[in-house]
Amino acid sequence: MTRIVCYLGALFVSFGVITAELQARENPEQPAIMTESAQKSVTPISALRMMKDGNKRFLAGTLRKQDTKEALTVTAPHQYPFASVLSCIDARVPVEQIFDQKIGVMCVARVAGNMANEDILGSLEYASKAAGSRLIVVLGHTACGAVKGAYENAELGNLTGLLNKIKPAIEVAKADKRKTSLPFKDSIAQSNVGVVIDNIRTNSPVLAEMEKAGSIKIVGAMYDVQTGTVTWFE
Repeated sequence: MTRIVCYLGALFVSFGVITAELQARENPEQPAIMTESAQKSVTPISALRMMKDGNKRFLAGTLRKQDTKEALTVTAPHQYPFASVLSCIDARVPVEQIFDQKIGVMCVARVAGNMANEDILGSLEYASKAAGSRLIVVLGHTACGAVKGAYENAELGNLTGLLNKIKPAIEVAKADKRKTSLPFKDSIAQSNVGVVIDNIRTNSPVLAEMEKAGSIKIVGAMYDVQTGTVTWFE
């Protein structure tokens, strides 16, 4: 009986070790500086986990410290980002800070309404295919001025054309309005995230192929400018 108990105990310990190793593989502790070897160990899933953990640190007020001089020295010759973010230009959305990411770890493209034109697509293709980013996050946010402008048919120089590109999300939000408790304009911003992701997959065969192969993951998210919380859509 004692031998059986010992055997079962050893079996549970072994199972626990294997489980811990698998969890560590998908949830590695993020290094202070992203090097080539560190980037190679990142998967799309672990990249997403690091972004989620970063927002948790932001909310808790426990942001990591980084030796700026060391980071500049190490990253000057090369960049090894693990994630890319397409965000709105809104000043209330400090992208690196809300994900607690430092120098050399994340590529950020910003444009009103987090839209994806061919220049943005080319930038995301570079970040993923050439620089090695494992994750693309399309980040919308609450109280978005671009969304408000699109909804109210605002016109202002070159901005008018950009706002027109957001309008398809209005119709999507109208159709989905019973599926969310968000204020309507925020639900448009959320719908716009999905529309932009669809556009990325449709208009960038490079990124669509990489996602299909499992090399990258494309996810949506919404940032609450009042609470600092990032809500994920996977």
